[in-house]
Amino acid sequence: MALSRRSFAIGIGATALAGCAGAGAGPSAVARRAAPAPGMSPVPNAGFDAWVASYRGRALSQGISAATFDRAFRNAGYLPGVIERDRKQVEFTRSLEDYLAIAASEERVSQGRANYARYRSTLSQIEARYGVEAKIVTAIWGLESRYGARRGDISVISSTATLAYDGRRGSFFEKQLTAALRILQRGDTTPDRMVGSWAGAMGHTQFIPTSFEAYAVDFTGDGRRDIWSDDPSDALASAAAYLERSGWRKGQPWGVEVRLPSGFSSPFGRDTQRSPSAWASAGVRDMQGRKVPDYGSASIIRPQSGGPAFMVFRNFTVITRYNNSTSYVIGVGHLADRIAGGSPLQSGFPPDANGLTIEDRKDLQKGLNRAGYDVGTPDGVIGSKTEAAISAYQSANGLAVTGEPSQALLARLR
Repeated sequence: MALSRRSFAIGIGATALAGCAGAGAGPSAVARRAAPAPGMSPVPNAGFDAWVASYRGRALSQGISAATFDRAFRNAGYLPGVIERDRKQVEFTRSLEDYLAIAASEERVSQGRANYARYRSTLSQIEARYGVEAKIVTAIWGLESRYGARRGDISVISSTATLAYDGRRGSFFEKQLTAALRILQRGDTTPDRMVGSWAGAMGHTQFIPTSFEAYAVDFTGDGRRDIWSDDPSDALASAAAYLERSGWRKGQPWGVEVRLPSGFSSPFGRDTQRSPSAWASAGVRDMQGRKVPDYGSASIIRPQSGGPAFMVFRNFTVITRYNNSTSYVIGVGHLADRIAGGSPLQSGFPPDANGLTIEDRKDLQKGLNRAGYDVGTPDGVIGSKTEAAISAYQSANGLAVTGEPSQALLARLR
């Protein structure tokens, strides 16, 4: 989500990465407006109404016309579900293995290749104009909204106004609300079409309103920066424009999976930068045993102990401007490489705390499905849906109910 996750973390965990066996499926954009999620329809709230009346003067003093304001708020209102989601945000960290199992799943890669081919002409024009490789733009699209399938269906005016009124991050969300009104006043979209996530991230590439104002572009030349349209052209170009202005270097990879020599003791982390030739002198090689070409100053990172190592370059840091998460950046980069025909990561990941590999966890999920406990498509990620299925199986079979996977449970289900 462009520029926003420095202030709050939403989007990729809640929407783009939904639909796995670990998380459970989310609503498709095709079904938007059909059945609002609980709490996502406006409800009467006198305090909210008083706040809107007070805010109206502040908005008009910042150049919002009375006509724009009144049109935007005609069908807007207080959304209790937004406050509930905001309060229930859970701080958690998936392992890189789990993250990539979702972000670069075979399904997401296949969909990415299909969309890459479908929009090849548009993506090539975007690459030529902004210098950001088409595969990177496609991968961001895939992680942010599943290639447009999950753009969000909640009124941005209602959601940002609700969060501004709530007060916990009132100043931030009032800025987003005012920016959203300016977008409407400019004519880029209408209040009915300005929908997004519960926290106001919008369109195919999930821009918050202030990021939209700063970076969105009218690539189609119709006078509107329309990131909500079924045509993703403006949204994809906006993502490319964002990366270009953040310092993207065309032709430089985000990173390269590397092999480290036995006993490698050089410091890890993005704060330690050396030339690829210096890393080669320390014994670092790509997965084919070759020296990594000189793409510029590089760092060595290994985000998960015992997992793959990567030599990362400046473009890695540029992607962090979109989302300052190491897993997200690797997810974008690796998905982009796979979309362009690259292979899966060649290094494996160690077993988890329960002694299970990702293939073991997939087998466990397959066993639960066979036993009648639906976990969806097995992906090896143990999330709430799988935990619920484990608990149900344990309860039905007279086992201690823990909801946790184990080698003993796997043996029973095989």
